[in-house]
Amino acid sequence: MRDAFAAEITELATEDARLVLLSGDIGNRLFERYKQRHPDRFLNCGVAEANMISMAAGMALSGLRPVAYTIAPFVTTRCLEQIRVDLCYHNLPVVIVGVGAGLSYASLGGTHHACEDIALLRVLPNMSIVCPGDAMEVRLAIRAALGQERPIYIRLGKKGEPAVHERPPEFVIGKGIVLRQGSDVCLLSTGTVLPLALAAATRLERDGVSAQVVSFHTVKPLDERLLTDVAGRIPLVVTIEEHSVLGGLGGSVAEWLADGPSRGVRLLRIGTADEFMHGGGEQEHAREHFGLTAEKVAERTLATLGVIGRR
Repeated sequence: MRDAFAAEITELATEDARLVLLSGDIGNRLFERYKQRHPDRFLNCGVAEANMISMAAGMALSGLRPVAYTIAPFVTTRCLEQIRVDLCYHNLPVVIVGVGAGLSYASLGGTHHACEDIALLRVLPNMSIVCPGDAMEVRLAIRAALGQERPIYIRLGKKGEPAVHERPPEFVIGKGIVLRQGSDVCLLSTGTVLPLALAAATRLERDGVSAQVVSFHTVKPLDERLLTDVAGRIPLVVTIEEHSVLGGLGGSVAEWLADGPSRGVRLLRIGTADEFMHGGGEQEHAREHFGLTAEKVAERTLATLGVIGRR
């Protein structure tokens, strides 16, 4: 994902002379081609992420289109006040890109885990949140984000994520991408767990369960039209995210269900538990710890379907 971002931002900077890339002391080799082509529009802001956000705000007020990039917890949790006051309060067109979101940096411990970032940012007025499902969605997301006149957070994995799309899908911020149709359960996936959701759907098929799979890449604003369609014909919706079960995609969908009329649909939220992970290990180990595997998702889905039945 980060390679796709670097390649796309380099091309976009060629197309738009207003684009400026700010980095929080990472990506120096990653952005080598960008720096060669646009040396006066790359700023390494150092380990001063809050200052980087305020710099981006000033640039946006001056007519530039800044993109602020660094590791997800450092560009969100550490900078929450600056994002809230400098960007969202003034509704400025700044793109924040968090790399290594969720458990991508699992082996580096809790300081580098980002399982609260969606929850923190989605309550801020004017903020949009996009979590691409693969490298192709990353390219489309950054291009779409730069067409927005408001703050937006793009949440990336790190490297080696499987490709899902064979050709570019229609990508609109706030509109999910249906990858597989189904009638018994709808798996709403956001971010890097999209391949996991597809694998879970295949596993469910072996048990005779028809599973719809959606790349629900935009957590804010929600695709309410898609949700309304799903709630009207499918008995179970499962949200899957590499983020806390509190406040992320699952929490957003739960709020939408609670605020609307009785929709007759059950919601199962799958994500990381409300706890810190203290043990060591790579991302796959961390996913196992939290039950973020295709097998576990299928098991929990089958158990819930067994309780509520099918239409």
